[in-house]
Amino acid sequence: MQAATSRPRIALYWASGCGGCEIAFVNLHERLLELDARFEIFFCPCLVDTKRADVEALPDGALALTLLDGAQRSDENVAMAQLLRRKSQLLVAYGSCAHEGCLPGLANLRSTASLLDTVYAGVAEPSRPRARSAVPEGELHLPTLLPRVLPLAEVVDVDYVIPGCPPEPDTLWRALGQMFEDPPPPRGAVLGAGESAVCRECALRREDKTIVRLRRVHELIPEPTRCLLEQGILCMGPATRDGCGALCTRVGMPCIGCYGAPEGVADQGAAMASAVGSILDIEPLRDRSEKEIAAAIDATLDAVPDWAGTCYKFSLAASLLGGRRT
Repeated sequence: MQAATSRPRIALYWASGCGGCEIAFVNLHERLLELDARFEIFFCPCLVDTKRADVEALPDGALALTLLDGAQRSDENVAMAQLLRRKSQLLVAYGSCAHEGCLPGLANLRSTASLLDTVYAGVAEPSRPRARSAVPEGELHLPTLLPRVLPLAEVVDVDYVIPGCPPEPDTLWRALGQMFEDPPPPRGAVLGAGESAVCRECALRREDKTIVRLRRVHELIPEPTRCLLEQGILCMGPATRDGCGALCTRVGMPCIGCYGAPEGVADQGAAMASAVGSILDIEPLRDRSEKEIAAAIDATLDAVPDWAGTCYKFSLAASLLGGRRT
């Protein structure tokens, strides 16, 4: 455990995620020195050798700030979220997994049992993870998976959100500055990013908002200065919060939606479905029968093999659907 200092203490904790949010934190580079001058990094399992017991020993509210990334997938995740909520003055959903469930949230399209069946199918000795296992050194305890993946706000109260998969270091740095402003932002605010859509900061030229077909990114070399969506490439820009600098479209790749929905949009996937529906050019089909029109539209939409994994890649667990199986 670190020696006590007079600096306010902060924590970072990694729940069910990939660790990219910790990399984004390290990618603050020399700005880490500014952060270290103001705060003591008290708890961060992948950076600091402080134990859970050290956090439990703190008075409630002793941590000025906790950045908690990763989705809530197990009872251990929930227990740590509840512990850090008690010990923190500010608890932030840091990154897309904590904010909306992110890619782990796509597991909600299946039951936990079917996921385990898939993962462990074909093993030499069919088995499933056991909650307790006896070993010579004692008894090992394995966390239990929750019935579905949850965003952090469904488990504990969250003060702020920092979006992104992972958040760009500039987004993180802006957010850290915002949350300690006087007066602070309203509770529940999304920090470090904008309020509009990625299209607002995308430099690609927009002309004719109609398309006759959808294409996957490997099917064409796009015109480098023209809107990708207008070229039939499914770009999530119209349904995604700005603030990333439109880094993907800048290099000819479509936005994949990792900053979540813009302000005031309740469901990112539904917003994208609406955007696609508004730009499909059905004028050439107007003289056909309803059955022919429906078949032609279905054929166009079939060009995208996984609509859930495209439009809800980052937001399914927090969507209006909630990723609940029916």
